[in-house]
Amino acid sequence: MSTGDGPRLPGAPAEEGTDRVVCHVDMDCFYAACERLREPGLEGEPLVVGMGYEAGESHGAVATASYEAREFGVESAMPISEALDLLPRRANADDPAGTGHYRPVDIDYYESVAADVKSILHDAAGTVREVSIDEAYLDVAAVGWGDGAGERGAAEAEDDRGVAAASFAADLKRRIESAVGVVASVGVAPNMSAAKIASDHDKPDGLVVVRPGEVREFLAPLGVEALHGVGPVTARELRGMGVETAGDLAATDPTTLADRFGERGRTLHERANGRDDRPVEPQGDPKSLSNESAFVEATADRERKRRKVRDLAASVAERARSRGALYKTIGVKVVTPPFDVNTRARSLPGPVDDPDLVERVALELLAEFADERVRKLGVRVSNLEFGGEQAKLGTYDEGSTTPTDGAAGSDGAAGSDEGHAEGEAGRSRRGQTTFGDF
Repeated sequence: MSTGDGPRLPGAPAEEGTDRVVCHVDMDCFYAACERLREPGLEGEPLVVGMGYEAGESHGAVATASYEAREFGVESAMPISEALDLLPRRANADDPAGTGHYRPVDIDYYESVAADVKSILHDAAGTVREVSIDEAYLDVAAVGWGDGAGERGAAEAEDDRGVAAASFAADLKRRIESAVGVVASVGVAPNMSAAKIASDHDKPDGLVVVRPGEVREFLAPLGVEALHGVGPVTARELRGMGVETAGDLAATDPTTLADRFGERGRTLHERANGRDDRPVEPQGDPKSLSNESAFVEATADRERKRRKVRDLAASVAERARSRGALYKTIGVKVVTPPFDVNTRARSLPGPVDDPDLVERVALELLAEFADERVRKLGVRVSNLEFGGEQAKLGTYDEGSTTPTDGAAGSDGAAGSDEGHAEGEAGRSRRGQTTFGDF
């Protein structure tokens, strides 16, 4: 095993396979990270984000607690009232140490940040399985493990195994932090369950690579609750059987486990032994496809902005075509300093696959920001249809489309996916709709 700069475990028989490379990306304290993104003064401070919480109140439950807040005993799912007993609310800057900041959940904004991250993931890998707002699996078999090179000896070549996968994961982490401003922990392994455990193993800001042949040894010392599918109740039952660690579970007779837990017992035995044959498969069709890119420094140069949008439009249109997706809405995202997110979109009369139209509409929408300093641009196609027939629009006429425009407020809170309620800063206005699913 490799943890970026740590030692690796010695090799072992590769029962779990050698060809698959699965990357699990898990954003660290994601809701808190989003709040810090738009309010940098919260960086390094104890921060609690509450579901059902309102400013100044004590109802609701903890959705996310920053690592600083966790040091005071605040945990996810804890009632806000209990969290306030452990970490009193900070009313002003003069409040003493041992107090913290509380913020209500702003799911629309978090989804807009998550979409920025997922755009990078889809750009990095051909197959992405999104499992929640802040985590996803990537199939990166095309990257490979990297098996040493050329004339190096067998021992050195074996020690190099995993270099390519580790380099990919490190670059992915850098891209996410640089482009979006949030931190991800990444685990890489030959299968999904081991990759997820690896991403949790060295949080926050972790990078753990478990090479083929190392999975069982990596898992062996971990408590049984670390295994995917083992919740608190199952963990208590296993401990009642004398099974404390994944290694204990791997050594337990699978028939005994099946008698106690049914077929799930056999599955847990397989996982503990480093075996998991599930392929990384997307969950359903995406709602939208997007791509975005940041400038090194904010720019007002019109031609630089137009070039960027042309490149992004071509990339998004190609991605849609490769997936057999038709789209009825074309949009742009424009981020201006310090972090103001503005989105504009235009609906078409029917679904199309037309890269030239994507470019043209995106450039027309960008024109509103011709003189603005811009730090990031994005292009998106949405209202997707798969396997349908393309509409025949004839000669494109801007007047034949339905314009849908929207802007996030100065706090950067972009709107949500279609069908979700808008946030305060991106509230719908008559004749306008905001879109924030970048």
